Amino acid sequence: MSANDADHATVTGSTERETATAVSEAEGPIVDLSGVTFGYTATPVVEDVSLAVESGEYVAVVGPNGSGKSTMLRCVNRLAEAQEGSITLDGEEVLSPDTDVDELRREVGMVFQSFNLFAHLSAVGNVALGPRRVLDLSEDEARERAANQLERVGLADQLDSYPAELSGGQQQRVGIARALAMEPKLMLFDEPTSALDPELIGEVLEVMRSLVDEGMTMLVVTHEMSFARAVADEVVFLDDGRVVERGPPEQLFERPENERTGRFLERIASHD
Repeated sequence: MSANDADHATVTGSTERETATAVSEAEGPIVDLSGVTFGYTATPVVEDVSLAVESGEYVAVVGPNGSGKSTMLRCVNRLAEAQEGSITLDGEEVLSPDTDVDELRREVGMVFQSFNLFAHLSAVGNVALGPRRVLDLSEDEARERAANQLERVGLADQLDSYPAELSGGQQQRVGIARALAMEPKLMLFDEPTSALDPELIGEVLEVMRSLVDEGMTMLVVTHEMSFARAVADEVVFLDDGRVVERGPPEQLFERPENERTGRFLERIASHD
């Protein structure tokens, strides 16, 4: 992303995001993690993580590979079961044994590193599947909703294309449309560009930027530092399963307070 693109991303949609921020201050966070810990063995992968995402915010989570970022994200919709702490979605405890996990995952859309599309279904078929089976929409209603979401991500001309006929960037945009079709309160992105060729990354980031401008609440694990710096409301640096530092992007990227954060950013910059 060029400097001009970054400036444009910061300015575009400012009115919508200011409105969303005003609403969030009145309503509280959409998702709130407090003291979340998860481990496969005695050694935690995620340890005592606390963070919150207000309505309409884009919070970016950055850090080295193996730092627990993806696992933390999966705890939010219980693809990984946190062993300690609290997670609330719109004020409701996610980790309660009474939580309807299927309903939780309807309200929390997730976009994965791999596209996970059904090869035997067209783009519109992949997107319509959830609304039809989970939301009990009719086939016509589900297809209409799917077509609208594919248009939203710039794929109105690929409704009947199969995954094998689409580029990696197009497949990931189908994945985004699939999550959006469930009309979630929160979108989780787990390094959505990591499996893409460099020349295809921009089209996915453009869709994500449009969601930011629309006021979608987003928690994003990413290595796209320029994009996070341009559009995030807050950046969280995770290392060894713990939150090391957090703050506005201009502060964390330009004036990190923790030495470990600074070393990480220097290493990333040296590879740009």
